[in-house]
Amino acid sequence: MRKTLLAMTLGLLSTAAMAMTVGEPAPGFTLTDSNGQSHSLANFKGKTVVLEWTNAECPFVKKHYGAKNMQAQQGQAKDADVVWLTINSGAPGKQGHVDGAGANAIMAQQGFQSAAYLLDASGDTGRAYGAKTTPHMYVIDGEGVLRYNGAIDSIPSADPADIPQADQYVTLALADLAAGKPVSVSSSRPYGCSVKY
Repeated sequence: MRKTLLAMTLGLLSTAAMAMTVGEPAPGFTLTDSNGQSHSLANFKGKTVVLEWTNAECPFVKKHYGAKNMQAQQGQAKDADVVWLTINSGAPGKQGHVDGAGANAIMAQQGFQSAAYLLDASGDTGRAYGAKTTPHMYVIDGEGVLRYNGAIDSIPSADPADIPQADQYVTLALADLAAGKPVSVSSSRPYGCSVKY
């Protein structure tokens, strides 16, 4: 029991220690999507990339998908030639873990607009980024530098009624980058369910 607690504590510390710092190069990764296709961050050089950590069973994720806020932001990003990648780092047997077929069913049901749903069952990519919650959002510029790390918006609740009053941090970061300006809010405290590594 004591060894298990120690291992869990060390795991949390190592995840926290690897949390990404804005202004640093984003870690490279190669992940397979829900259709079995491989995607590498390096393939998107020259384009702005959004990373969204997800778990369809999380109330905070349900808030943004149920209100169509996440899909709207995905669609706006796509229209602006931004690559939006949804990532699931849930481990097999843990809440929210899906295989490719499960991910495709969720995307069809909820009307996803992201470029791909990436499967990170090992949790390696999530840990490399220090992803803590679902959702946890990252914005990477065309040079591969992290420009935003944190929550999707400014009101940490599971209530969809809060969305219209919230500052939408990812949308704001993308607008600043598109205008060639520094990102005004470059980090925030992510909120949601813990990533189920």
